Amino acid sequence: MPNPKALLDHFGVIPKKSLGQNFLHDPQALEKIADAAELMPDDTVLEIGPGTGALTEVLAQRVKRVIAVELDRRLEPIMGLTLAPYHNVEVIFNDIMNVNIRELIGTDDDYVVVANVPYYITSAILRLLFESEPRPRRIVLTVQLEVGQRMIAKAGDMSLLSVSAQFYAKPKIVTRFNKAVFYPRPDIDSAVVRLDVYDKPQVDVPSAELFFRVVKAGFGQKRKQLKNSVSEGLHIDAESAVVLLKAAGIDPTRRAETLSLVEWAALTRGYYAASS
Repeated sequence: MPNPKALLDHFGVIPKKSLGQNFLHDPQALEKIADAAELMPDDTVLEIGPGTGALTEVLAQRVKRVIAVELDRRLEPIMGLTLAPYHNVEVIFNDIMNVNIRELIGTDDDYVVVANVPYYITSAILRLLFESEPRPRRIVLTVQLEVGQRMIAKAGDMSLLSVSAQFYAKPKIVTRFNKAVFYPRPDIDSAVVRLDVYDKPQVDVPSAELFFRVVKAGFGQKRKQLKNSVSEGLHIDAESAVVLLKAAGIDPTRRAETLSLVEWAALTRGYYAASS
């Protein structure tokens, strides 16, 4: 397995900070990511951000098919060299946000996603995957440690990211990586998060769209009490917001980060009933 730094230097590719490019070069770390995905020989894997193809190579040795989507075309000759022995790998140079997942995976409805993604696009990628049809059965993300901790946060320290992740899946940090396993070294350590995707959300809501409309309203003014953020976000008067929150068993003076998924669902159902 060639060292990413040597490959990048050889082909004259300088990592771009704007793309959050930090390439894994530790063989044990790569194996841990693949292990976390619990792959089967007949699996299809969608890899987002394969970089130099180091992890792609490990995945290709374990599964029937790997579809690797990479934004940076400068890496094409590197991946061509790294992945030349593997005929079960398809590399697509495109922005994952512009790709139709169904067209990408074809008839392989049961697939796994593995990705090493920068902070700025983590939420958008998760939203894309969770809202795609079909959804992956499992997602394994290598992210900044802080982002991983936000995904698994409990009521009291919730965010829009944690609500989204836990609405659709069961997230778990399976391992942590020191910054030394990347080139160039990032500023902070990373975590591998495994998200086992539910067949259906674990809370009862009229629709996911309405649920997230309510949640986004609540988090729209994070420092405000819910009675104010809900009022502004849902475009209802403050008195109606108080009634809505109390009917859902929620103190109107609480803040969004303190609510559990069950409470957000109760608030969504109440809003749906009041709007019908």
